[in-house]
Amino acid sequence: MSGHLGTLLEGPVEEAAPGLLGRCLVSEIGGLRTGVVITEVEAYGGDGDPASHAFGGPTPRNAVMFGPPGRLYVYRAYGIHWCMNVVVGPEGTAAAVLLRGGRPVEGRPIMEGRRGRTDHLTDGPGKLCRAMGVTGEHDGVSLFDDVVRFESRPREEGMILATPRIGISKATERRWRFVLAAGDVLAAGD
Repeated sequence: MSGHLGTLLEGPVEEAAPGLLGRCLVSEIGGLRTGVVITEVEAYGGDGDPASHAFGGPTPRNAVMFGPPGRLYVYRAYGIHWCMNVVVGPEGTAAAVLLRGGRPVEGRPIMEGRRGRTDHLTDGPGKLCRAMGVTGEHDGVSLFDDVVRFESRPREEGMILATPRIGISKATERRWRFVLAAGDVLAAGD
């Protein structure tokens, strides 16, 4: 694993999730590079969380969630949109953080082309995947050194809001949706 981020991803999902806010995620897919600063995430706690894909145990669909932290878990929502998650916690626990949104910081024209529009490019999990070119082919890639990865840049800090998760019907009381409200760049570099 890679430094502080690796340590963060080994921890509990409800602590790892807000720690991903302000980090830069890049993709280099099809020879095209895009990047976003992560601004919205949701935590899912594996077998202890009835809203998690892993609640019923391992399946071919969720197998990556049971692997080592720092992998990308990609699934199709409603048979339409790809969604990406960061696997966290000890291997076998199947916790993951859904990347719900980001702010484009690199390759905006590429994102606009992939999305066929110039606004609301990455403000939803399906929109984020499409703008960055992420599909089911990327399920299981390492977020440290593969075509989709976190880059070591100054992390943006700001007020983090914790709210109930959205778009689910179970465990809705958990305040495991985290949003980066505003921020300034700090020279954290981890």
